Amino acid sequence: MRKLHFTYEMQIEYSIDVARCNFTIKCCPQNTARQRLEDVNVQLFPATTYCTGVDGLQNKQIYGVNELPHKIFRFQTDGTAYTGLCDYEEIVNEDYAMIFRHPHGLNQAGVGIMDFYEKHKPDSGLSVYEKAQYFMHLLHAKFSYQPCTTDVDTTAEDAFVQGHGVCQDYAHIFISLMHLSNIPARYVTGLIVGEGASHAWVEVLCDDKWYGFDPTNEKMVVDEHIKIGVGRDAKDCMINRGIMHGGGLHTQIIKVNVKDCL
Repeated sequence: MRKLHFTYEMQIEYSIDVARCNFTIKCCPQNTARQRLEDVNVQLFPATTYCTGVDGLQNKQIYGVNELPHKIFRFQTDGTAYTGLCDYEEIVNEDYAMIFRHPHGLNQAGVGIMDFYEKHKPDSGLSVYEKAQYFMHLLHAKFSYQPCTTDVDTTAEDAFVQGHGVCQDYAHIFISLMHLSNIPARYVTGLIVGEGASHAWVEVLCDDKWYGFDPTNEKMVVDEHIKIGVGRDAKDCMINRGIMHGGGLHTQIIKVNVKDCL
């Protein structure tokens, strides 16, 4: 077990006043078999009341309406996470996992990914867990990390053909390879020790348990990662969504800190 303190801060700066903002934020880590949260705090600026709930995929979210004119909107959450409590996230039934068995949105495979899969199709005697590990190592060797070369709309196929990208791209390609193997897999957003931004990885259904695979770092998810939310692709678990009245141009700054508690 590992005890981690985390802080996630998002600040959006606008060129003109926002008169009204309807917001939904999904950046509150959840309790799973692998991690347990304590003393989680949420702050909003400008200060406003909000509601809490979950979306259709059971991701925690806060939502509300800010009617105070503002040029800066800031959200911060912090708390303590006990990680590495076991090596899987949760036990599920196959019926629930069906929506994660089929391609969707940004993780749909094209000719490039399908050809790669056919050339490197794993031995049929491997377990699901072993197939996922096999493709994680293969993808890490084939694909390279290079920031600022893709964006939030880049598909798995486009990133794969390009040959480089960021954690979102690794995750989408890895999900594509799992789907071609007829294995349920889902996109995960979260935080990781040592990075100043949010991170993405993949959970694969092995028998009846979701296990985390981090293809960007070529490692299993055990005690360095703090899980926030899941989806079929990155757009299902976007941290910030909203409708603004006014605002003009805007810039967004993300600050993340995850460190061991002393």
